[in-house]
Amino acid sequence: MTTDPVGIAILLGSFAILVVIKFPVSLALALSAFLAAVHLNIPLSAITQKMVSSVDSISLMAIPFFILAGEIMSKGGISDRIVSFANVIVGRVRGGLAMVNCLDSLFFGMISGSAVADVSSTGPIIIPMMKKQGYPGPFAVALTVSSACMSLILPPSHNMIIYATSAGNVSVGKLFMAGLIPGYLLGILLMIYVLILARVLNLPYGGKFTLKESLKIAADSIFGLFTMVIIIGGVFLGIVTASESSVLACLWALIVALFIYKELKPKDIIPILKNALKTIAIVMTLIAAAGAFGFVMTWLRIPSLITNTLLSITDNKIVLLLLVNLILLLLGSIMDMAPMILICTPVLLPVVTSIGIDPVHFGVILIYNLGIGLLTPPVGTCLFVGSAIGKVKVEETIKALLPFYGVMFVGLMLVTFIPAISMAIPNMMFGK
Repeated sequence: MTTDPVGIAILLGSFAILVVIKFPVSLALALSAFLAAVHLNIPLSAITQKMVSSVDSISLMAIPFFILAGEIMSKGGISDRIVSFANVIVGRVRGGLAMVNCLDSLFFGMISGSAVADVSSTGPIIIPMMKKQGYPGPFAVALTVSSACMSLILPPSHNMIIYATSAGNVSVGKLFMAGLIPGYLLGILLMIYVLILARVLNLPYGGKFTLKESLKIAADSIFGLFTMVIIIGGVFLGIVTASESSVLACLWALIVALFIYKELKPKDIIPILKNALKTIAIVMTLIAAAGAFGFVMTWLRIPSLITNTLLSITDNKIVLLLLVNLILLLLGSIMDMAPMILICTPVLLPVVTSIGIDPVHFGVILIYNLGIGLLTPPVGTCLFVGSAIGKVKVEETIKALLPFYGVMFVGLMLVTFIPAISMAIPNMMFGK
């Protein structure tokens, strides 16, 4: 291994050029790694072996099943019932439908683990409902995409699994448990903001239900919500691993959608499998390509160079954490989440561990930061999906998002500088 300025320039320069000309990120990662390897005389067989070994991981088995479970739940009527159940719980207060928006994202996030899936599944239901009640369209979209970010932090976030693989020797179960309180915290902060806004703007009250109607809706939704119990309860109690819980969640969602809610027909299974396979192929290809890129970065000692550079600026823990957050916020706004996890983890993890930050804690900080990037242009996936669903201009949504950025930043600072928020449950379950 060596520090070769020309090799670094080839690796990072070719990657930047390929991304700017809109080359697929996975291909850009792989091609830049191969170009640098040729310059460094690294056998190309070593690069391909690294790509294969990067996806040869038991923990990664959870990703395909969680993606498939999310597809089944989106098409099987579970999202509709989650919205109705949330409406029963918080819908009757002033600004109730906005509160419902936060709560349904919390429930769906603990089942799907995907922010885009949350927006795509609950957005078409809750956004029109809010607009019909008199909420401004941009506000409805902004709240929907902001609350969807809980899905990234709460289990079963597949981005947590990607981070665990990239970090090495980090327990997925610990990461899942570490995301619980930060995810709830984000939901609580958003709800507090909505409650304050509801009084200031005199937002409408939500729907009211009789006791009989409430019980009927709760009974109807309990089967879908039980998926959440399988995922979190199984891991929390140590009955199953994260990978095993993904299989059980997928099987349970299929049973509920086919035989209980009966909104999924046998003919729908093939299209669902095709959609899931497309997503799985993209994720796995990206992980393989990032494995090659990371291998060459390590060969060039780029992570240690960046660590030494940051530590030479300051050894103050607070300043370093602020710098790391700033870097992640900036990078998260210009590239999608999964590649940024794979690129940033080997670079920044040595920096934060050198100042005593637990890798599990850093995983939550990393995902939280990059999650905000899903709401910012130019590559804010949730921003664009939500605006399209709500039929609102992206510019209007961004304007409505400004106070939500502030709320999310407050949560980020709390999670960053109060480790117990992330580490209390993992330490209680698994020990320090």
